[in-house]
Amino acid sequence: MAVYNVLDYGALNDGKNLCSKAFDTVIAECEKSGGGKVYVPAGKYLTGPIFLKSNTELYIEAGAELIFSNNISDYPVVTSRWEGVKRECYASCINADNAENVSITGRGTINGNGAFWWKLFNAKENKYPRPKLIAPYECKNVLIDGVTLTNSPSWTINTILCDNVTVNNVTINNPSDSPNTDGIDPESCSNVHISNCHIDVGDDCIAVKAGTEDTKDRVPCTNITISNCTMVHGHGGVVLGSEMSGNITNVVISNCVFEGTDRGIRLKSRRGRGGVVEDIRVNNIVMNNVLCPFVANLYYFCGPKGDDKYVWDKNPYPVTEETPAFRRLSFSNITAKNVNAAAGYFYGLAEMYVEDISFDNVYISMAENPVADIPAMHAEIQPMAGKGFFMSNAKKFVFNNVSVNGVDDSAFNLENCDNMVFSNCSFKSKKENSKFIEEKNVSELKIK
Repeated sequence: MAVYNVLDYGALNDGKNLCSKAFDTVIAECEKSGGGKVYVPAGKYLTGPIFLKSNTELYIEAGAELIFSNNISDYPVVTSRWEGVKRECYASCINADNAENVSITGRGTINGNGAFWWKLFNAKENKYPRPKLIAPYECKNVLIDGVTLTNSPSWTINTILCDNVTVNNVTINNPSDSPNTDGIDPESCSNVHISNCHIDVGDDCIAVKAGTEDTKDRVPCTNITISNCTMVHGHGGVVLGSEMSGNITNVVISNCVFEGTDRGIRLKSRRGRGGVVEDIRVNNIVMNNVLCPFVANLYYFCGPKGDDKYVWDKNPYPVTEETPAFRRLSFSNITAKNVNAAAGYFYGLAEMYVEDISFDNVYISMAENPVADIPAMHAEIQPMAGKGFFMSNAKKFVFNNVSVNGVDDSAFNLENCDNMVFSNCSFKSKKENSKFIEEKNVSELKIK
């Protein structure tokens, strides 16, 4: 493989002189010769957006740091997706459009210099949506391996409409109060492999997405594996939605640790989105100090149109292509300790129940002094502390060998549920004479 050293093309590694032209030149030379490795040796490199081409590997050596400019004029306006909708945005820090065999590797650091953009966002002074840190668009065979990513202006890795994506051994660090700095967000992608990553961010650690009702082309996000990752802080460990209009299917999450990630596994959507989230398997997970380990909420109200009656109304509506669905979710071999708000929260639509959910070998213990908070973004929900599972508009749930400990009352609260099975389950409550199950309008309840 041909190697192209950026220092040979005019880059300066002093962290002061802008190197955008040098990166443009070396990548063009690499493309002209059919591909190769763009080598970034140790040092600090101030640069504007980088645009990778097919058959190019951007290799950032240990001790090297890319620092992205906070001069808006360095960022051209491009057409991409923002929160699921195709529109004009500022170019991302590292881009690749309609390319094949694109790699970002090495043990160096990519610094998005995000504080500048966060301030603009909080002041509502952005003319266009902020840059992402790395955002391949309509690419095939994408590899991101070994690098450390920090201070992203918004989402850190957002692969859009890509096929065969691998994110491995990546460290992501964004301040816990930085706005919308998700870790890894595959969006309408297929065959995605995320493994061996450490993610500590200001929003969702990993969020799987597939566009909204305003996305013209409904493209699914499918065949996703997430394994051997540690996730710290963030609003969710692994989140599916709320942008899921193109469908999210065939997702396996295994061998991960969540520490203080607000929610653990979180599904969210609402009327109007359409689409389905199905065939999700979650296995071998340890969580600690989370608000709620399991959430599936079809009354999620954040974002455009979230205040419309159509979104929050608890009366049934006709089932149409705008009706979202969650089904066939499997949770097994999971431990969640020091849980604060609730053990689980599942709320389907009145006309579209959450269905076919199984829990097997799950241990949950509430925090000794739980902090009250809301387990899900739901219009009528109040802060709670130390509650058990709450399920409404749910059917065909199976709980096997599930232990819920330290709740302040009942372990399971069922409302408008059908075909609920409990086998070899146990609970411990802080309140004497608490019921194992509190039920309202429940049919086919079996306790074995």
